[in-house]
Formats: sequence, C-alpha cells, structure tokens
Amino acid sequence: MARLDHVITSGIFSLDGGDYEVENNVWIIGNDDEAIVIDAAHDHRPILDGLGGRKLKAIVCTHGHNDHINAAADLADETGAPILLHPEDAMLWEVVYPDRRVDDTISDGTTITVGNSELTIMHTPGHSPGGCCLYLPEDGIVFSGDTLFNGGPGATGRSFSSYSLILESIEERLFSLPPETIVHTGHGDSTAIGAESANLAEWKAKTD
Repeated sequence: MARLDHVITSGIFSLDGGDYEVENNVWIIGNDDEAIVIDAAHDHRPILDGLGGRKLKAIVCTHGHNDHINAAADLADETGAPILLHPEDAMLWEVVYPDRRVDDTISDGTTITVGNSELTIMHTPGHSPGGCCLYLPEDGIVFSGDTLFNGGPGATGRSFSSYSLILESIEERLFSLPPETIVHTGHGDSTAIGAESANLAEWKAKTD
C-alpha cells in the first residue's frame, strides 16, 4: 500500500472574469522516502509540511485551472521537482504563468512510479481539454481532479469545457474501473466508483 497524505488549502479560483473562494484537496502519494504531489493548490507551505522532508519526485497537475496550479511554481522552486501537465491545458497554465513553462507533459497511459507504486494517467477531458485522473490500481484508488466529485461530474459551462465530453470521460474511463474503487477528488469528500455510477442515467438526462 502506498502512503497517502491529504492536505487542504484554500484560496481563489478565477475563470471567465469571476473569482470564487474554494478549498482544494492536495494529495501526496509515495512512501516514507519519496512522494509525488497531485495538484499544488494555493499555498506551497502546508504541502511542504505534508511532505515532511521526503524527496518530491514530481508535481502532477490534473488540469490547468489556477486553483490547482497556483502553488506549483513555488513548490517546484523549493524542492527541485518537475511540474507535469497535459499539453491541451497549456493555455490555462499560461494565464497563471505567462513566463514559465511546465517541465514535462503527461498523456493518456503515462505511468509515474513513486516508491513501490505505479500510477497511470487517464486523460478525461470535459472539465478542461487536458483534464486527467491518476489511477493507482494496487490500492484501488483513483485521483479524479475535477472530473468526478462526490455527487456528480465536475463543472462545465465555462471556457474550454463540455458537459457531453465530461460525461463520456466518466462513463468510458472512470466507470470502467472496479465499483469499489475509491475516488479522491479535487474538492470535497471522497466517494467510490460504484456510488457514483448509479447516477449516470440521471446525469445524462440533464443538460449543462
């Protein structure tokens, strides 16, 4: 089993001219020696505390919205860890960091090894074009970013988002995972694939 640490940070999500106060889940996965961070949000200092001196191998961004990346540069500068993002969210990254590029890209099927664990990237567009989840099959966990929440799909209706596409990503990619798979989300409480898949027909009946 991988070691899993959870940090909650708070700040402002900005998109399409609006500002919203949000709390973000930051997930730290690895062992007692090294780890990766999923979504360095708002403030790098509590994330550093959560690392507890372990080597940070990578900062993985599930997508490019500012509230999921706005502590990534500071965390990278403190630790020397590379920042990874799907290239289809480059335009969102550049809003926050116009003079800085990510260190490497991720794509569907990319694997990231940390400690004795291997996570697989699942490209799940819809909330944003480059939105991704990270699947840890040995532990029965998927880190869903803003693709799937406890209670429904991530938000669409904003720039670069698509309700039909996020439903397709959820149905074809996430709901193909075992129903007992735990879903650790980008905001709010965790859930399980089986608990959410029961609501798919209801979601399909709605429009964004």
